[in-house]
Amino acid sequence: MKKYLLLVVLAVSLSVFAADKGTWTGWISDSHCGVKGNHEGHVSCAKKCIKEGASAVFVVGDKVYTINDQKKVADFIGEKVTITGTITDDKIDIEKITK
Repeated sequence: MKKYLLLVVLAVSLSVFAADKGTWTGWISDSHCGVKGNHEGHVSCAKKCIKEGASAVFVVGDKVYTINDQKKVADFIGEKVTITGTITDDKIDIEKITK
């Protein structure tokens, strides 16, 4: 019984550490340009790349996060935004997004 309880506690602890809930400010770029889209003036390029099949990504500094729900960022392509959500394994689930 003690071993089972220890395994459950360990599994829960690992899942808590794997997910990072918070608020971050960065850029909505495209998967083709990634970090290179981390600046003002990338709007038309990002929209073009996404139209051609690239996916939207969230760039914070030198880190690129996959966006789980692409529809939530459709109005923010190429823009600097603040996102509240949860990051798990370099993928972000967005709860709130603002300019």
